[in-house]
Amino acid sequence: MDATSSNVSKVTHIHNPVNESTNHSSSAHPSAEHSQRHCFRDGAAGELLVNANPTILLHVLSSNNLEPEDLAALEVTCKFFRKPASFPPDLALPLPELAAFDMCQKRSMFNQMKQEEKEMLKQRCGGSWKHVLRYILVGEKNYRREKSQVIAGAGHSIVITAKGEVYSFGANCSGQLGHGDTEDKFKPCLIRSLQGIRITQAAVGSMRTMLVSATGSVYVFGHDIFGGLGIFWTADVKYTSTPKLVESLKDIFVVQASIGGYFSAVLSREGCVYTFSWGHKERLGHGSDLGDVEPRIISAPMLDEIPVVQIAAGNCYLLMLAYRPTGMSVYSVGCGLGGKLGHGRRDSEDIPRMIAHFQYYNIRPMSISAGAWHAAVLSSDGRVLTWGWGYGGCLGHGSTVHMTHPTVVASLINVKAVHVSAGEYTTFVVADNGDVYSFGLGESFNLGFQVNAASGVFPFPKLVPSLAALNEKFVQISSTNTWDWLNEYMGMCHTIALTESGKIYAFGGGIRGQLGARLADDQEKMASPLRVAIDLL
Repeated sequence: MDATSSNVSKVTHIHNPVNESTNHSSSAHPSAEHSQRHCFRDGAAGELLVNANPTILLHVLSSNNLEPEDLAALEVTCKFFRKPASFPPDLALPLPELAAFDMCQKRSMFNQMKQEEKEMLKQRCGGSWKHVLRYILVGEKNYRREKSQVIAGAGHSIVITAKGEVYSFGANCSGQLGHGDTEDKFKPCLIRSLQGIRITQAAVGSMRTMLVSATGSVYVFGHDIFGGLGIFWTADVKYTSTPKLVESLKDIFVVQASIGGYFSAVLSREGCVYTFSWGHKERLGHGSDLGDVEPRIISAPMLDEIPVVQIAAGNCYLLMLAYRPTGMSVYSVGCGLGGKLGHGRRDSEDIPRMIAHFQYYNIRPMSISAGAWHAAVLSSDGRVLTWGWGYGGCLGHGSTVHMTHPTVVASLINVKAVHVSAGEYTTFVVADNGDVYSFGLGESFNLGFQVNAASGVFPFPKLVPSLAALNEKFVQISSTNTWDWLNEYMGMCHTIALTESGKIYAFGGGIRGQLGARLADDQEKMASPLRVAIDLL
């Protein structure tokens, strides 16, 4: 079990069936009664036990965290589980549907919705509470909602505990650490102004940070803009050094945020995507001014009918993982240079377009990651696909050329991946056994290899020996994926990793304190993983 998970108590909704008999006595001979308990088959004899205690059975189904696929299998294999359970408020629903609804109700993002909003989400997900549950679970897994998480920015790092507390450390020239000052921090510091607010997800950019709370609110600090510094770098640019509520999002329940080089994006619980700034011609489809800081919903003909379950912002493009009952699909929008939109060409897209390559080759995407200039996808069978700029070998295909289509990383064909993270020119893959593989540009030891290649280029995936030596099972890893003209002042790229046991390690560039420790005066980077002084157990 992931020790970084929240220990929040689970709430189970117990339904009372309409006209349920309270007399469960029987005059049958004990041997006859025993013979009727062999299985829940289509015959009436096999249904005696479950009919006698449907409320208890519903409790069992909804309190054991069954997967939506398991609930669907019950309906397929047993007539009893296909029958209406006669529980209010919807008497026609079978027990597996009610169990799925109850499990959705345990999530704060769902139980705070009005009933008509829940029904609307149900229709967008395919008309079943099992689909809604699947939609919620995929999102929770992909951006680790209500679990501990680590995020590496350009010169600073953010750590969120399962309890929703936030620690930050590293470069703080614009207040991006959220402590009310602009002094760099060389050890993890708790953001005390967030006391009483449970944070469930974070996004970092160059000199700015966004936090999402359990109630759907968004807080920002650092540069008081959503655009990129290459455009907005003027003498009167302001910053916010303590978390500030984003008022323009107060009517939107946000579940995830992501920061690109020239824009920021948020995802609502209903599966709608909103972006700020950089919305003019052939960029993010708004037709708005370059510096527009009002949230604008991204719209596309096909995307409007289905919910987005995860977003990932690169420097100048955005990926969206859309939920479908038959399987996920990936949409992209923005700058297409280098082929990073995945459509087989290098043209930009002004409205989201589905990457058809996955459906064409029957590949089911389950998670997306956007590096600054390249992208990565994790498929349902554990394969990793990459595309975009190949500088430094960050695509893992043995060369530095770009790819315009998602391409399976052949060297990992015998590895079942469970997590993928694309950085500026790096890619990390976590296997199901907790091993970590990396490839790309490792000039600052940010790939975890203690002996760098002469060119710093690692074009094939390699097991990270410095992490393997720790004898820990890793569950999440994050490397710097932000680029702008001022990154050189933030220090070299770094990486931060989280283990199943709740330990955190960091390596790579560390001159500004982003590794959680002060390096020697003549040292700018660290090859060996440093233990970050936060215990998440």
